[in-house]
Amino acid sequence: MFKIVAYGVRKNEVSYFQKLNKYKYNLQLESALLTHENITTARGADAVLLRANCQADATNIAQLNEWGIKYVFTRTVGINHIDLQAAAKYNMKVARVPSYSPYAVAELALTLGMMLFRHTALATKLTNRGNFKVTATTFSGEIHSSTVGIIGTGRIGATEAQLYSGMGTKVLGYDPYPSDFARQYVEFVSLDDLLANSNLVSIHVPYFPNQNQQMINADFLSKMKQGSILVNTARTELADYSAIISAIRSGHLAGFASDVLPNESSVLGHDFKGKITDEMTEQLVKLYPQVLLTPHIGSYTKPALTDMIVVSYENFHQALVSGKTDNDVKLP
Repeated sequence: MFKIVAYGVRKNEVSYFQKLNKYKYNLQLESALLTHENITTARGADAVLLRANCQADATNIAQLNEWGIKYVFTRTVGINHIDLQAAAKYNMKVARVPSYSPYAVAELALTLGMMLFRHTALATKLTNRGNFKVTATTFSGEIHSSTVGIIGTGRIGATEAQLYSGMGTKVLGYDPYPSDFARQYVEFVSLDDLLANSNLVSIHVPYFPNQNQQMINADFLSKMKQGSILVNTARTELADYSAIISAIRSGHLAGFASDVLPNESSVLGHDFKGKITDEMTEQLVKLYPQVLLTPHIGSYTKPALTDMIVVSYENFHQALVSGKTDNDVKLP
């Protein structure tokens, strides 16, 4: 029986992996992410199924190859946690999940944006301390008469645009390849015009190594409207966190929300009990409630999880039947 070791499987996800297993794979569900320290858990398997921040680098790929594992699949859209050069060297097959419920990330991005826009995080922080005074700090605009800018209007960005549009909000968009679906809800403009005219900017851009790393930098932020809000639920590599922190402290940005974190592999999954070891993450946390961080939960919904598992199982099935999948990752 074909054996798959799946990594990063949370306790509440186990039943989904089991009930959706229509091909009756032999499953070994590991709660931890794949690391150098736990790579031995893959011994004896035919395939591994990864998630973001698993360590599928050259060292681990070589070890998997030594054990005869030729399928390195991921249940994520992104593949930057897999060393594709190493996978190609050993003639491995790599496949991904190109999409899942777009509402998962879109709804989180909207929620985080609205929490900052209406100062609800600040208000609940104050009331939690017993302070029920109404002051100018919680005075806000209304989103229906404001402008939201969305950078990257693929399925997720366009879905967020649809949600904001349903609230009566003017939505600007920037995307080199706008879809007909996105055009229903978005007025496409140049990036500079979007930054200059948006009260809230939401990022939904893929990360392309050596192309758009730290695109959210000091120059980018300086073009944003004074007192605006920035939301990043895309990729951590897109953000220059030092520049973002400076923009918050100077008052140029009113707020920043992010579902992706600096040095994620050393932060996610840990309870630091108030003593965060990553300096950049600690700086961001200390800026709460102007800065809102969530631990990469954008895709952590029932529909999205179901999509990820179903597509992953189909990827394995197609690979075994025909030697290729609809979602093969092209190796260098």
